Amino acid sequence: MTRALVVTGAGGVGKTTISAALAVTAARSGLRTLVLTVDPARRLSTALGIAIGNEPEPHPEEEGLWVAMLDATASWQEVVRRHTDPEVAERLIGNEFFEAATSHFPASQSFAAAEQAATYIDARAWDLVVIDTPPAAGGIDFFTAPAKMADLVGGRLLRWLTGARLPGRRFLFDRTAKPVLRLADQVLGSNLLERIAEFFMDLRTTYDGVAKRGRQIERHMKRATTVVVTTSDPAPMREAVRFFHALPEVASRPAAVFFNRSLPESWIDAKPPRGTDAALATNLIRWGVEAQKQRSARRELGERYRVAIVTVPWQRRPPTDLDSLAELIESADGLPRLW
Repeated sequence: MTRALVVTGAGGVGKTTISAALAVTAARSGLRTLVLTVDPARRLSTALGIAIGNEPEPHPEEEGLWVAMLDATASWQEVVRRHTDPEVAERLIGNEFFEAATSHFPASQSFAAAEQAATYIDARAWDLVVIDTPPAAGGIDFFTAPAKMADLVGGRLLRWLTGARLPGRRFLFDRTAKPVLRLADQVLGSNLLERIAEFFMDLRTTYDGVAKRGRQIERHMKRATTVVVTTSDPAPMREAVRFFHALPEVASRPAAVFFNRSLPESWIDAKPPRGTDAALATNLIRWGVEAQKQRSARRELGERYRVAIVTVPWQRRPPTDLDSLAELIESADGLPRLW
């Protein structure tokens, strides 16, 4: 079976870089590896050879490595086509509200990422799928999105807007509600109300498929290995702690926490050489204090949650090619077996 490695955490902590580095390392260990990432920085796109689109492409310079970049709208188009009639699917996709809903709502982006990842896992074409989660809600949305989307398309608000799920409901809408909406739109000078109603009515038809797929995705997430990426800064640390309280209900408990951009512990007890300029000496002492704080934060989190702590050292220059991505993982301390 294809194994899944979910890399999550707050935005801005280097999660995408860690995802790419883990994927390169796995591929070099002999695993056929796919990394699914979200909006990587240009330097990372160059290093991974990513082309925009949902279709995995083999890396031209790294045997065993495939890359794909999430396109939320394209992913949702596939979701709709799988879970409703062709005529309804094309009408829904062609509605101007469809792109807005699938591109700008964090839960819909997270569902698209989770659904696409599950599709690749089901394909069994790879040994390992590394998933770089969208940063929405600190990464939690990726795990809760399947249930949220099922609640949305089958929930009270949509039922109130579209009426009971009765045979012929679409016929009743076309014969009764639509003429009234069309008349109102004529007064307003646009077809806005009719288009909104069409969107909600068509979206409702995806409920059975989305709910079923959501349950399948949740099963994949509970079997996946999850790692959290953070830094020692307070805000990312708070987000990292949330995973230990929120995940057990919807996914596997984190197997490791990666502390990215960690200062060297050798700085903690470093003494300024005799004759060092006073300003430089003060600066060295301050960096030593910061390194001490980071080490304490790592130890406290590891002991509190009994989780493996991986220390990824601060780099002078960010990774810009495959070798430097692999070196990032090679230089990490405390890396457990993840695949």
